[in-house]
Amino acid sequence: MIGRITGAARLAGVIGRPVSHSLSPILHNYWLARLGVDGAYVPLPVASGRFVDAVRGLQAAGFRGANVTIPYKEEAYALADSLDPLARVAGSVNTLIFRDDGGVHGASTDGFGFLASLEDAGVDVKTLPGKGPALLLGAGGAARSVALALLERGVAVCVSNRTDERARALVEELGAAWSEHVGAACPELSVIPWDAWQSELNGFSLLVNSTSLGMHGGPDEAFAPDLGAAGDDLAVSDIVYVPLETGLLRAARARGLRTVGGLGMLLHQARPGFRAWFGAEATVDAATVAHVMAALKR
Repeated sequence: MIGRITGAARLAGVIGRPVSHSLSPILHNYWLARLGVDGAYVPLPVASGRFVDAVRGLQAAGFRGANVTIPYKEEAYALADSLDPLARVAGSVNTLIFRDDGGVHGASTDGFGFLASLEDAGVDVKTLPGKGPALLLGAGGAARSVALALLERGVAVCVSNRTDERARALVEELGAAWSEHVGAACPELSVIPWDAWQSELNGFSLLVNSTSLGMHGGPDEAFAPDLGAAGDDLAVSDIVYVPLETGLLRAARARGLRTVGGLGMLLHQARPGFRAWFGAEATVDAATVAHVMAALKR
């Protein structure tokens, strides 16, 4: 599906190293063609040390902005002239929007994508604060985005990581950043040891895996923890999307629990950037999912 591109086309892309694996060009160009937008979205591999040069060059060439992936999210944060609240607390940016006055706005859309994927799967985020805290596995950049999105909705978050020190560091950093940039009381943040969380599941309303455990080619593709202690209303989310159903999600489904796969987060996080760059509202529907799933299977 290829849309019409003219000399007035709106342009955007994804900056990273590497970007050959990115599904973003497939997704954005599908939306562009489907909505009849005169535009294009391209992969932008940028060499180490050239990130700022690349961004300034894109601005000079008339681009509307870009997604930013590993390893440049922190550099994007430092470069931005203005930041949305979640990006400010997270300390990283995955979406750059080039303003008409020459400024650069930085946004963090992973949290938006995560919450939208929960809602698509029938998990009512508004009710979670009254049902108990969320248990978050992992302490990396994805964990930070997920935690902040939940905290913003008033959900207490308990973090568990294979390296306990990293979990404690994440909790301390998020608490401090929240106090500095949000100015309101932060919902409860806590830590539970990695070897204890499976036996304590009954106290949680949501379980989220933000690690690479269960990912194809990751450190433990067979990751399928024991969910026997979970309450019947626990929802289980995995941000891994290759494979589409991880061992964790299979274990949850076998227990009769609600499950949320990682593909929805990937698709929904792209919507705010698409709106800003191309001036159109993209939707994540069955046709969009089918198009991206076909690309994953190639």
